[in-house]
Amino acid sequence: MTEQLTADDWIKEGLKALAKNGFTALKADPLAKAMGVSRGSFYWHFADLGAFHAAILKRWRDIAAEQIIADVEATSDEPLKALLRRSFGARLDLERAVRNWAAFDAAAQGAVRAIDRRRIDYIETLLATRGLAPATAQARAQVLYWTFLGFALSGAPVPAARLQGLLDEILTMVSA
Repeated sequence: MTEQLTADDWIKEGLKALAKNGFTALKADPLAKAMGVSRGSFYWHFADLGAFHAAILKRWRDIAAEQIIADVEATSDEPLKALLRRSFGARLDLERAVRNWAAFDAAAQGAVRAIDRRRIDYIETLLATRGLAPATAQARAQVLYWTFLGFALSGAPVPAARLQGLLDEILTMVSA
């Protein structure tokens, strides 16, 4: 590698390793080897492995919630429908990897709890905007989120035509 690496380069490589090989891959030596550099570059950007893990979790929160919300809000006049298509149509390897990590690590568990809350709050807001009473919007947001988690954690691929039919049915159920 001829260019000097940035912290962002390390975070991107870490996210790829996490999605592909799980949280045990988030170590300086194997990442440095994969990037063709010495691990000194890692420690130039991160004080220790804990700081790197914190940066990975922060980036995941940005990718898995804030970027999606911003994109949905900017590109759709039907944000709930767009959110469903985006969430259920995405590759969810990273989602599964972070949730697995959370079973073993308190910081990852905190990140998962924070993102769950952020996502549920956003869904609740979308449902309230569609005219549902606050208590109903809250309950349906939770059920919809549990549906997403079940889908995400199953890892089972669904053909596009079938997925669209399921998403239409989910939208009908939460909007009724």
